[in-house]
Amino acid sequence: DKTMSLRKDLSEMHEWITQAEEEYLERDFEYKTPDKLQKAVEELKRAKEEAMQKEVKVKLIADSVNNFIAKAPPAAHEALKKELDVLITSYQRLCSRLNGKCKTLEEVWACWRELLSYLDAENKWLNEIELKLKATENIQGGAEEISESLDSLEHLMRHPEDNRNQIRELAQTLTDGGILDELINEKLEKFNTRWEELQQEAMRRQKSLEQSIQSAQETDKTLRLIQESLAAIDKQLTAYIADRVDAAQVPQEAQ
Repeated sequence: DKTMSLRKDLSEMHEWITQAEEEYLERDFEYKTPDKLQKAVEELKRAKEEAMQKEVKVKLIADSVNNFIAKAPPAAHEALKKELDVLITSYQRLCSRLNGKCKTLEEVWACWRELLSYLDAENKWLNEIELKLKATENIQGGAEEISESLDSLEHLMRHPEDNRNQIRELAQTLTDGGILDELINEKLEKFNTRWEELQQEAMRRQKSLEQSIQSAQETDKTLRLIQESLAAIDKQLTAYIADRVDAAQVPQEAQ
């Protein structure tokens, strides 16, 4: 009869809700690789869309039950009405939980992509430092040229800490939730080791360049003094030659 048919529809819908809860909400997910995380996000999206599509069926069941109740004797009302209320509550709760979990996973995925983006930006900067250190490894030239290289290196090293702070915070957020923790810890260890090594090397190179500038400045000063002295001697000797002064006639120091 009609009651049995309605109860069958209600039961089938309840069964689908229970299965969806077990499959997407009660099951423990492990997100140890980006592929698994991305797959879980896509799976939750499909589950959310499927649940939303069931809204039409839930509404049809509700309309059928309410139409039947309107015509059936009062004795049949209470049980069916209760079952319908339970179904609607269960369905709404399922949709809400799926939406919440899907939103959380999408945020986690966005967080992972953002972390990769910051790591990529910082590694590009570290690549620039490596190239700059190689370019200043055996630099030749005077104080001015070495000073320009030092200024260029110091300008590159004046890099804001914002990106590194973001990397630290994003990594902490993900690993606290046990998400991609092994992979993230591995990436961070590699990045931080490289960062520290290049920072130390850059500091050593800065000191070395500063010493080279000082040495070059002292050399330039010595050469200038020698040139000035030679110019004075040249001027004096030229005057002697012009006056036809013999070497024997000039003081010992002039000889």
